[in-house]
Amino acid sequence: MNIDWVLVLATFGIGIVVGLTGMGGGALMTPALVLFFGIPPLTAVSSDLVASAVMKPVGSFVHLRRGTVNLSLVKWLCVGSVPAAFCGVLVLRALGDGEAVQQGIQTALGIALLVSAAGLTVRAYLRLLERARRRDGGAERLPQDRPEVAVRVVPTVLVGMVGGFVVGMTSVGSGSLIIIALMALYPALKASQLVGTDLAQAVPLVFAAALGHIFFGDFRIDLTLSLLLGCVPGAWLGARISSRASGGFVRRVLAFVLFASSLKLLGVSTTTTGIILCVALLVGPLAWFAIRRHHGFPALVHGRDRGTRDRGLVSSTVPGSGPDDD
Repeated sequence: MNIDWVLVLATFGIGIVVGLTGMGGGALMTPALVLFFGIPPLTAVSSDLVASAVMKPVGSFVHLRRGTVNLSLVKWLCVGSVPAAFCGVLVLRALGDGEAVQQGIQTALGIALLVSAAGLTVRAYLRLLERARRRDGGAERLPQDRPEVAVRVVPTVLVGMVGGFVVGMTSVGSGSLIIIALMALYPALKASQLVGTDLAQAVPLVFAAALGHIFFGDFRIDLTLSLLLGCVPGAWLGARISSRASGGFVRRVLAFVLFASSLKLLGVSTTTTGIILCVALLVGPLAWFAIRRHHGFPALVHGRDRGTRDRGLVSSTVPGSGPDDD
């Protein structure tokens, strides 16, 4: 059994992102395996899901101990996601494992990553709007203690079903897609609760998808062991610092990486991808600065300002606001 130590190092960094933000596991791991390590898409999906089934409990256990998991939401998400994950695996099984299927999986991965990157961008904008409303008195202040939310059963189950099916087919979405849907359905949840609840619901979801791929996918034990050696300690470290460190910069980098990966998985040429990414790097920050100014925020927030103005004005009223959302 051969251990790829370069892969171990790469997955350690990915594990930190997962524990820190609750996003990016399959969205980063699977494309990295396909694009940089030459792993066939179906093998990458199968091995990544089995590794995630071990990695996810590490981060969720830390959040459970800190009380940042809404178990009621977890229950209803799993009602939809667990059977849907099995269905996603069975659909892959029915399609077979030929070259056309591998290409189809790669395309599905690219689309899922593109949606994830767009979702992260929309999430940041919605939070900025919410901050502006609360600053201007257009919305009620959120409670300072842990908010109690009324579970919307049907929409929550539907989110679980869609997320589970996508995860079963692509390994993407247990964090990067579902956490965005949770934020839209339950805006009163604090950022730490969003991350904790998302990591907890992903445990049974990913376990169901992983079990399906062990039986019906293209699972490789040596590849999975290399993933585990890096991502498990990385997820533990990321979860430990998630409530103390700003995740805003990580999310911006994550969105950019997801966008770049989606372009390559969708077959965009290297030259075109480079041009698109350069334009995004130039235009994106300028557009975001203009949007912040339009809503009455400074274009740039300096570290000293983060600790005074944003903490007093914003962080106490908006879940996950402050530096995390700039």
